[in-house]
Amino acid sequence: MKANSKSIAVLPFVNMSNAIDNDYFCDGITEEIINALTKIKGLKVIARTSSFAFKGKDIDIREIGKQLGVSTILEGSIKKSQDNIRITAQLIDVKDGIHYWSKKYDRKLVNIFDLEDEISLAIANEVRNNFGHFEVQDHLIKQPTNSIDAYQLFLKGRSLQLQWTPESIKKAISFYDKAIALDKNYAKAYYANLQCYGLLAMWAYMPYQEAMDLAISNLLIAKEIDTTLPEYPHSFVGKFFWGEWDFKNTYIHIKKVLAINPNHIDGLEAMAELSISLGFFDNALLYANKLLEIDPLSANNHYTLAHIFYYQRKFHKALESINYALILNPHLELAHHLKCFCLIWLNEAEQFKTFIQNTSLQEEKNMLFNLINKKDAVITNEAIPKWSRGGNEATMLVPYDVFILSNSDHKELGFSRLKEMVSQRRGQIINYRQEPFLQPLHSINGFSELHQSNLFIDDIEVPQKEEEKLTSNILDSHQIEILKKELLNYFEEEEPYLTPQLSLKFVADVLGLNTNKMSYLINQAFDTNFNDFINQYRLKHFKTIAIDPKNAHLTILGLAYDSGFNSKSVFNTYFKKIEGTTPRAWMKSNS
Repeated sequence: MKANSKSIAVLPFVNMSNAIDNDYFCDGITEEIINALTKIKGLKVIARTSSFAFKGKDIDIREIGKQLGVSTILEGSIKKSQDNIRITAQLIDVKDGIHYWSKKYDRKLVNIFDLEDEISLAIANEVRNNFGHFEVQDHLIKQPTNSIDAYQLFLKGRSLQLQWTPESIKKAISFYDKAIALDKNYAKAYYANLQCYGLLAMWAYMPYQEAMDLAISNLLIAKEIDTTLPEYPHSFVGKFFWGEWDFKNTYIHIKKVLAINPNHIDGLEAMAELSISLGFFDNALLYANKLLEIDPLSANNHYTLAHIFYYQRKFHKALESINYALILNPHLELAHHLKCFCLIWLNEAEQFKTFIQNTSLQEEKNMLFNLINKKDAVITNEAIPKWSRGGNEATMLVPYDVFILSNSDHKELGFSRLKEMVSQRRGQIINYRQEPFLQPLHSINGFSELHQSNLFIDDIEVPQKEEEKLTSNILDSHQIEILKKELLNYFEEEEPYLTPQLSLKFVADVLGLNTNKMSYLINQAFDTNFNDFINQYRLKHFKTIAIDPKNAHLTILGLAYDSGFNSKSVFNTYFKKIEGTTPRAWMKSNS
């Protein structure tokens, strides 16, 4: 995967505490920093699923960067001891494998939110300094609770929720409830409960109405506390989309989610799913590819892409994507069914036979294969009563019964079952308009009236390209020319680059600008980033003093430090990039 220069993956922070139980805390801090960085427009941030795929694995940083398509990796560690916390972090340039920034933070745990904000801002600024301009907000993390104990309980709940099993989600709810007991105004805990109860209802692991009542009660409290979080508009998406098939309101609320955070994974996925259900495949592909750009190792995202290809009848491409999804997550049940369908449509009899061994619904799968690929195939008389009763619990996830009836001599019965499922707003049947197995029902009177969409292709706004969204003329051409001269005069006369700790903020303050304007000025006026801008002066100074006989007693590294470089690796890498040779070879040829 080609790396975007302004891009970063945050690897899970390593737990350096004695208690292994603190893993949840380290993972939580990592996710908070990822979420903070996603708020910056123009910075590609790899999502949690893909970053955490490398947890505990000894893989070369350059290989990780290649797999994730990023230029920068952040890695670090956390040590928590009673009320104290130490976080170490370092940024690594994937291309060269060098650490171009590192810092150690020692704080009291009570200041954890300020620390998360400080680290996130420092990371963003260093990536910008090395790879080019984007605007950074003054703050990226807002304190969600006044209780550190409640925050730690929330992180425990989050770690359990992300295991995505019925048992872990129920345990997560218990921790969210404990967090709420300590802070009645903890909005994120209520929103987390809302999502958990919604999942338990959708998966039928709790009585539907009981779970939905609990979800709604959490929503009613949360919205009174904070409606600025993306969780607020997103809480309506499931209701309007899966519950009511109200596509217009679904679209409106997804747009609100993405307005708050353009890289919100659940928002992007919802927009792809909405587009799929309506057959807006070009739009669906835009969002599916965006998902894969920021979360390339998510099995679910590859499943989404495969689904688009499948509904477009591009079965070979769908099979390719679904195979990769199953490599990433062999237990993704919907992916198993989709592969089965692709093999049926491609008439891959031997592969199909091998693939369905030891799986559920083998009778139904074989029956569907035969109906599609053997002209004389029929449904046995024994099966008709079963399909008339609506199949069994195993077909709740994927409606094999409707697919079988619709491709047999019992299309009217198939249509009756489909009509019943549409009226019940049953799960995956929301895509019935696009489903190849339901094509035989399209000619039946009443098919087009099963459900009328209130959202049309003309209602969908085409997403702007990233570079169009980021056009930010915070300085006009006249201002740039004036400030360019001031900057050059300052560097020529004052030689600030000789100070190893020179920062973008320091230079911005000298010229009376904020850091966003300073970064923009350097990018626009010199077509470079801040670090390369100052390093060109340092390199020029190095070459001048290096050939001066009076400095013959100094080492190359000593000369580099005297020129303002503060890292041997940064100096060597930059020197070779510009001069095409090593400092030692250059010294030898210029002595």
